[in-house]
Formats: sequence, structure tokens, C-alpha cells
Amino acid sequence: MSSLIKAAGTVPAGQIVFFRSFFAIFPILLFLGLKGELGTAFATKRPLGHVARGVIGVCSMGLTFTALTRLPLPDAITLNYAQPLLVVVFSSIFLGEAIRIYRWSAVAVGLVGVVIIAWPELTLLTSGSALGEEEVFGVAAALAGACTSAVAAILVRALVHSERTATIVLWFSLMASVLSLLSIPFGWQALSFQQYALLISSGFCGGLGQILMTSAYRHAEVSVVAPFEYVSMVLAIVVGFFAFGDVPTLYMLVGGLIVVGAGLFIILRERQLGLERASVRKVTGPQG
Repeated sequence: MSSLIKAAGTVPAGQIVFFRSFFAIFPILLFLGLKGELGTAFATKRPLGHVARGVIGVCSMGLTFTALTRLPLPDAITLNYAQPLLVVVFSSIFLGEAIRIYRWSAVAVGLVGVVIIAWPELTLLTSGSALGEEEVFGVAAALAGACTSAVAAILVRALVHSERTATIVLWFSLMASVLSLLSIPFGWQALSFQQYALLISSGFCGGLGQILMTSAYRHAEVSVVAPFEYVSMVLAIVVGFFAFGDVPTLYMLVGGLIVVGAGLFIILRERQLGLERASVRKVTGPQG
């Protein structure tokens, strides 16, 4: 999906969000129809929760796609790995979750990795060599996208207690499609046939990806599935090199490994704490 969006060139972010969201609906509807769940997929008890998630999610998508059009593919993908680190921070701030020293340390180390990745674009290491404003704006958009994505993840955490996954996905895709149309006055551009094909394909890939990821989390624990998401960094390096001529820098590789390592530590730590809590509940019983 990311590769198709990048191949489409510099297209306004709102326009990309529309194609990514609207055409993602079709594979999702087909999947739900085959499962016989289409009739009740839109039923919800928390419309305002979906609206909040939709607004934040659209902001996140727009910022992420802005970064994709301005940065090398590996850098844009890897900077987005700051999201799980920021989820820990925001969970502590907004949800009051108790975060211990191990996870705070992992967050700090991971953010150092983010700084290393962004360092060349921000020209902090190359005195007298200023990179273009586009790259700097791309880094800022990628980091802001990771922040808003982390907030969206927390909103989804609240929704999953009462809403089905299909409902959350469909509401978001529809809201993103509608909200993205509000960006038309700020400049949509005429697209070539190739750009139409690439952006429509990115939408179908995005919808298919949501279905596959949902199925993965349904059949395995988060700690088992999540590490496979980091394979996207390897794919981004390969596709970026052969399709776009993007050569990964040493900063991206070193910083990426640090961020991935910190993210994996947090995931494994969450799993360990979850097992400990389950063990305590089992020992104390419902009265405990």
C-alpha cells in the first residue's frame, strides 16, 4: 500500500486519504458478506467514539501519507515505528496506566533511535549542508503521524470493549472517506490514468491488509503477531531500492534496529505482565 502511494507521486494528502479509505471499503464489505455479517456490521452503541477515532485517524493518515511522498520509503516506514513507543507514553498520561521503569527505559531508547533516523534530514550532523525543506517537512509529518496514530490506537482500545472489529473498521473507512472530501477546497489535482490505478490499488491493498491483520490478531496473541509487522522495514528497504532507487543510510539502519528492538521489548513486556495478571487472577479467584 505504501509503495503504491509513493509511486503515485506528490498527490495532496487529503486526496490520497480518500482513495485509500473509499476503495478499502469494497474488500471489507466482500469479506463481511462472505461471512454473513454484513447486515449488522454498522450497528453501534458508541457513535461519538467512532467519530473521535475517525477524526484522529484521518489526521494520522494524512500526515503519514505526506511523509511517504517526501521521504525515502524506508525512512517513512521506519519513523512510523515510533507509534508503539508513544502508545506507552499516552497510555500513562490519558489512561493512568502504571508504566514501570523497564518500559519507560525502552521508550527512551526507542526515541533515541527515532532521532538517529531523522538526524540527516534535520541537518544536525552535516554542518553547512542543508537538505531541502521538503525532507524536513516529511520528517515532521512522519513524527506527527506517529503521535496521532498512537492517540487513535488508544481510542480503538476503548472501542473494542463494546464494538466489533468489523464495525470499527467500517465506520473508520466511511468517516475517512467523507472527511477527506473536506480537503477538496485546499487543492485536489487532476490525476493521470496511472495515478488513478495506483491510488485505487492502494485502497484495495489497505482494505485487504486490515482484513488479514484482524484475522491474525483473532487467531494469535498480540505478542506473537506484532513482531511480524516489523518485516515491513525489510520490505521497504528492498522495494525502496529497486523501485525508487532509495539507498538506506547508516542512520536509518542503526536507528531502525534500535526502534524495532525497543518496540519488541515493550511488546514482550506487555505479554509478560499480562501473564502475571492472569496468574494472579487464577490464584485469587473471582473474590480476589
